[in-house]
Amino acid sequence: MTAIKPVNLWTSSEHARDYLERADSILHREEGEAALLEFVPQNARRVLDLGTGDGRLLALVREAMARWGHGDTDAVAIDFSPAMLEAARKRFSAETSVTVVAHNLDERLPELGRFDAVISSFAIHHLVHERKRALYGEIYELLHPGGVFCNLEHVASPTPRLHDEFLQSIGYTVETEDPSNKLLDVETQVRWLREIGFVDVDCHWKWRELALLAGSRLGSS
Repeated sequence: MTAIKPVNLWTSSEHARDYLERADSILHREEGEAALLEFVPQNARRVLDLGTGDGRLLALVREAMARWGHGDTDAVAIDFSPAMLEAARKRFSAETSVTVVAHNLDERLPELGRFDAVISSFAIHHLVHERKRALYGEIYELLHPGGVFCNLEHVASPTPRLHDEFLQSIGYTVETEDPSNKLLDVETQVRWLREIGFVDVDCHWKWRELALLAGSRLGSS
């Protein structure tokens, strides 16, 4: 029997550009981003952004680091969509401390060194569940002791009715939602993070299917 390959539309430039056109209008997104910034170490020297898109979240983190007196923080931004990579490179074209890397998160992360913070925004839910868990393990290994992982994510609703209500709130239906989504509940992901070794794991912010999951690698940086 031939396995059915999971759907992922993000190789399409049209799909990526459609998302970028409406990204700023995602309900409550700024609340989640503000919550994420609270968990980024103010003394972080290296930051990794997984599924950076056009670099929106990384730019917010770098702006915050500059306010905290660490504007020289090095950053690596990963994505695999040609349209997203183009947008990210354009955004950071004048930033010599930002490296944009083409890489598909379906594959094991490349050798990138260690980081004080790994961040992600609405990207990991496009991976099949087995790969999500494996990626969380790889992220743990990339973190310095005391480093943090902050994932602002699209998660599964507990019931079909709540899923329908969420889709309606953002102008979609079950028929028109992105088939690339492979949503997973908060509880399972929090449990995985703890099993891997992350500490202080919690869902720190949530609005319907948008949630901030975060945890740290034990030890002092």
